[in-house]
Amino acid sequence: MAAYIRKHPLEIPPPSEKDWLKDDEEDFFQQDPDRKRDALPQPFRMINKLVMAVFDNAMEIIERREMLREAQKLKIQPTKLFPSAEFQVTGRANCLVVSGKYIFVGLSVGLSAFKVSDCKKVCVWDAVETEICAIHASDLGNDCHILLAVDEMGLLWLIYFHKESFLLIKILNETEDISKRSTSVEVVLSPGGDYAGVLLQDNTKAWLEIYRLPKDSWLKEMEKNAGDAEVCRERRPSWSSVKSLELHGDGSVEIGSPVPANKADAKLSLPVLLLQVKPPKPVTGSSFKNPLDALKKVDDGSMLGLGYNHLIKDSQWEQQEAIFCSTYQEYLEAEDEKKIKEEIPRRATFHFLLPSRILQVGPEMEVQPDVPAGISVHWDGSHNLCLYLLNHPLKEKVDSDPKPDVVWPCAAPIACSAVSSCSRYLALACEDTTITIWDNQLGYPLCVTAILQERLIRSIHFLRRSAAASNETPCPGANPTCPIVQLLVLCTDSSFYLLKAPGAGKSSITLLADRPEDPNLAVSAVVPVLAFPSAVLVFSWNGTVSLMNTATSQTIYCFCTPPSHTVASPWQPVFTVDSVNWCLLLRGDKQQKADALAQSRARDCTIFIFDFNCGPLKDAFPKEPDLPLKSLQDLPWIERCNIFLRDRQRSVLGLRELLPEYWSQLRAQAAAMDKERQKAKGQKKP
Repeated sequence: MAAYIRKHPLEIPPPSEKDWLKDDEEDFFQQDPDRKRDALPQPFRMINKLVMAVFDNAMEIIERREMLREAQKLKIQPTKLFPSAEFQVTGRANCLVVSGKYIFVGLSVGLSAFKVSDCKKVCVWDAVETEICAIHASDLGNDCHILLAVDEMGLLWLIYFHKESFLLIKILNETEDISKRSTSVEVVLSPGGDYAGVLLQDNTKAWLEIYRLPKDSWLKEMEKNAGDAEVCRERRPSWSSVKSLELHGDGSVEIGSPVPANKADAKLSLPVLLLQVKPPKPVTGSSFKNPLDALKKVDDGSMLGLGYNHLIKDSQWEQQEAIFCSTYQEYLEAEDEKKIKEEIPRRATFHFLLPSRILQVGPEMEVQPDVPAGISVHWDGSHNLCLYLLNHPLKEKVDSDPKPDVVWPCAAPIACSAVSSCSRYLALACEDTTITIWDNQLGYPLCVTAILQERLIRSIHFLRRSAAASNETPCPGANPTCPIVQLLVLCTDSSFYLLKAPGAGKSSITLLADRPEDPNLAVSAVVPVLAFPSAVLVFSWNGTVSLMNTATSQTIYCFCTPPSHTVASPWQPVFTVDSVNWCLLLRGDKQQKADALAQSRARDCTIFIFDFNCGPLKDAFPKEPDLPLKSLQDLPWIERCNIFLRDRQRSVLGLRELLPEYWSQLRAQAAAMDKERQKAKGQKKP
């Protein structure tokens, strides 16, 4: 058999260097088979990375929530408290307020009044069929109440409630020309109903109006009109009452109890406009030629502290602005350069103040200890707290831009303020997280502190003072001249701080709750409960209403509605706290169902009542001896002088403790300056 034999044997060529396997590729067959995805072309490679990033972020969120859920299980769960009573409201309840023996509810079609004792409806005001969005009430005595109601159009209704009947006195911001109508932004009614403050604004400006309410004249006029009302009842008995009709889902009609009608015939005196405060004007160049002209302007009644009486010319302002713009031009270009030429409406915060040392009232003015003597006002973005007296003689024409009687300049713009329930303490919180508590009766600051974290303060609230919180607990019957003042500080990120300011000693600030990880736990509102010391109600976005004990930083109770209802609009809950009867009134809505009956009654809502007098709450907050805080104005001059000297002595003792530290800092600074001077002399020598 013939065979083919090569002349030259087959040689295997030596491998070239480019074909050699690298050290990291020798075990390529053991690598992850998903490696082939790296060779995907664009844009599939980018899409793959984005999808994997989404999955990774989702797993991180799931793991974080699981950790929070497990940590929540380990915590002590608060005790659940259910309502002790409830009553139905026809329509949507937008606001609640308790005054005396009555509960006033602002509805989508007017006002309704209920009794606190049995929660029965006694009166309805729906003459104009307007939606009431906010209510403020004050008990005037003799079964009379004054109401300030704001509707959806911003109109402010002044209403008088007497013997279970509503009487409209006046619409305070009503105008004939609709284009010139102003809206009510904020309303404050003084304790006792002597004054009312209204913040109004239109398209271009905002201003504050203070009214004096003639409540004594109203009581006399109502007594005078009582006889005429009796005659009208005899002649026209249909005016005395009207029957309330309630339509049920099954079609049945129930005739309710007699409801007094509105007293349309009665006429009452109108409120008197006292002040009309406008926002502070921007500081401009001075027109004074010398300091003598500026001093003459001060003698004319201009108030120091507002920054208007200065000697800086317009040219100097322009030079400083040119230097600033040239230095930070690159940063200014990144911002929006569009400037609104029209004046933006500004918001003001104001409080009524009782007579005190910070309000120096002249001998010609009449002062009552329980009637407000002035107001404190600060506008958004302003450094100044302005105080205005309310006892000035009445003028025929109200000054459109009155000068403040007292001005307190602050180092930073004022963010928020608060006044204690006894009106003795005034707290100011600035945008740089500095908090100052003033003692109005003594006339000096009780403490000045700040939050070290970079957070913005949202609101501040005074808590009930606790005798047990003080290291020096006063004896029963003694005069607690230096009580511990507690201030709750709420930041914009829903974190809580507790500020304790003793009368003598250093203040302390404690973090109660940090920023919640879950956005649903963000705080929508906080309300101090004056029935218990160191207690505060916390409303969250998820509908949770809890009671926190700030002394222990724990949530001890949770107020729950029945399973068939939920808390209405938890981001803006409808509630009120009755500080007289010690209860919480909370609106709840029935959960929606598919049946026609539930849909037909979906417009109705339920008001739940939680009683603070129940046993569990009293056990959680043991009762302490009530030590009434006597007013310094009621004490003899000798005792007032002794109190003032003792406080000054304690403050001096506190400074003595800090003197060694101050001296050590001065010595160190002097040594550093001496060293620099010796070094400079050595450099001058050849």
